[in-house]
Amino acid sequence: MFLKKIEIQGFKSFADKKIINFDSNITGVVGPNGCGKSNIAEAIRWVLGEQSTKSLRSETMSDVIFNGSAKRKMVNIASVTLVFDNSRRSLPIDFDEVSVSRKYNRHSSVGEYFINNAPVRLKDILDLIADSGIGKDSLSMIS
Repeated sequence: MFLKKIEIQGFKSFADKKIINFDSNITGVVGPNGCGKSNIAEAIRWVLGEQSTKSLRSETMSDVIFNGSAKRKMVNIASVTLVFDNSRRSLPIDFDEVSVSRKYNRHSSVGEYFINNAPVRLKDILDLIADSGIGKDSLSMIS
C-alpha cells in the first residue's frame, strides 16, 4: 500500500484545488521555506484523524481553512482527500484504490469524513487504518 495522491482545497495555504500525485511507495516532499511542505504533512495527519489544533499549528479548527490574503478572499470549506493504492489489501476493504477524505465548514463548524466518497464517522477511518501503520502518529510519516 502506498499514498498515490493528495487532493487539497481550502486547507491552510492551499486556497485552490491542488492535486499531488506520487508514483512510488517512498515519498519525500522537498521545497523552499514557505512553499507548503508542512501544510501537506498536516493535511495528511488531519485527514487521518488529528483533533489537536495545536498539533496543526492552529488555535481553532477553523484556522485550518484558508483565511484569505491581500490578493485572495477567504474560503469557507477545507477539504483534503488521500488516495491509497490498496491492491495488496493492506487496508481491510475490498477496493484496489481507497480514498479517505475530511471536510470542515467554517460557518457550521461541522466536520465530515468519507471513505470512497461515502459518509463515515471518524471511528470508521481509525478502524480502517488501525493495523496499517499509517495513522496520524505513525512513524511512516516524518514531519
